[in-house]
Amino acid sequence: MEDGEGAAAAWREALESWAIPQHILDAAPEPPWGCPVDLFARRADAARRSTPSDLRALEALPEGGMVLDVGCGAGAGSLPLAGRASLLIGVDGSAGMLAAFRERAEAAGVAEETIEGTWPGVAPATPAADVVVCHHVVYNVPHPVPFVRALTDHARRRVVVELMPVHPVSNLNDLWLRFHGLERPTRPTADDFVAVLAQMGIAPGREQWDPPDWQAGFNRREDLVAFIRLRLCLPAARDAEIWEAIADRVVERNGTFGLPPRPNVTLWWDGSSVVTEPVD
Repeated sequence: MEDGEGAAAAWREALESWAIPQHILDAAPEPPWGCPVDLFARRADAARRSTPSDLRALEALPEGGMVLDVGCGAGAGSLPLAGRASLLIGVDGSAGMLAAFRERAEAAGVAEETIEGTWPGVAPATPAADVVVCHHVVYNVPHPVPFVRALTDHARRRVVVELMPVHPVSNLNDLWLRFHGLERPTRPTADDFVAVLAQMGIAPGREQWDPPDWQAGFNRREDLVAFIRLRLCLPAARDAEIWEAIADRVVERNGTFGLPPRPNVTLWWDGSSVVTEPVD
């Protein structure tokens, strides 16, 4: 592989442009980066039809194969593969997420292993698998080359990455302008990530798609407002203003509240770990 550093530097600089100005962080009542375990758990529990990401993973996964889920959360990316897999390995930096992952793997009747830490730092302690999946993680990865290389090196058959076409919090850009007068970036994008892969010598398959099923995510509209308030570094006293700003876009579905669903992109490519049997 080539090092991909030209495209990787552009990716890193684009991610750095999302940094929240220090004066806004200093005024924030709490850090704006929390990821609620219960939200990820509801997403993992939601019934849904198979997505392109599921299908690309399943077609490379042998019966009784192993799946490595990097940035697993509660398991939304790998649990749909549990019926064919004999083992799901979850990697995540959150002990709470890993506990939710273990609970759901056990309920699905599949063996699990969890590794707490960030990727690729924990890659040396992580076993290879037939298929590696990594859903909605890469926009948090400032150094994509070692990240991707470790994904590829751990896959005997295939790597499947799912991401949004644009940065996942770009749907709040108008709210940053409204509440802080701050113009937010528009990059990096999925195209920028594919450019990194190209400079590494990887030509992925690619499919963009709309979620076939979708849970809005929050059980109460107040919880949705609180989540957006956290992301915007605002105090609870601004909740009424936040609701006024988002009310016309909020979707209620199956008793949950959220912002409208957005497209996803599935990327897939061959792994480089040793394959012990032919791919079907």
